Amino acid sequence: MSLIEITGNDLIMAASGFWDRMANRYEKSPVSDEVAYQKKLEVTQTYFKPDMRVLEFGCGTGSTAIVHAPYVEHIIAIDFSDKMLAIARSKAKAANIENVDFINSEIEQFEAPEQGFDVILGHSILHLLKNKQVAIERTYNMLKPGGVFVSSTACMGGSFLKYILPIGHGLGLLPLVRFFSVDELVQNINGAGFEIVRQWQPEGSSAVFIVAKKPV
Repeated sequence: MSLIEITGNDLIMAASGFWDRMANRYEKSPVSDEVAYQKKLEVTQTYFKPDMRVLEFGCGTGSTAIVHAPYVEHIIAIDFSDKMLAIARSKAKAANIENVDFINSEIEQFEAPEQGFDVILGHSILHLLKNKQVAIERTYNMLKPGGVFVSSTACMGGSFLKYILPIGHGLGLLPLVRFFSVDELVQNINGAGFEIVRQWQPEGSSAVFIVAKKPV
């Protein structure tokens, strides 16, 4: 059965299988822009307090959650790739990090109480989702009033890659990638009820870093 023919849970399994196969390579790949990554970490940590509960969706191999763990009370980090999560748990154990729980789930299906988190993180993930608007709205509902959503998203609406990547996805060689502009992403975030308090796009990068706040 081809990727073109599968839908629903089968599509989820196909996507998770791709990331399972990529897990080891992904873990060994260097960060494309280390300076920008460190700035995003530093900015994010300015919104943390020691008693906060944090959710990260699309956590991958756990690097970001592990870095942030000392600054908050507890982090739930979710991903739908078992192999990514296995690497994340191993890294957390090696770093003696005990306040992060790595759970296999997608943001759309994740069962959590409404208004249960102070901060939610979604890095390098919204452009890989079937419907980013659903994820953003779920994020809004899971945040406490005054809570913060921090994201970094590849916005490639005008890129020639939109003609190439779907072919790789159809062959099972590449993940699903959605193409949209920064303006469209901003509209989605504002449309969910958030107020954007910080927006930054490193020079030469397609990734836009956004900090959005849920009104009190």
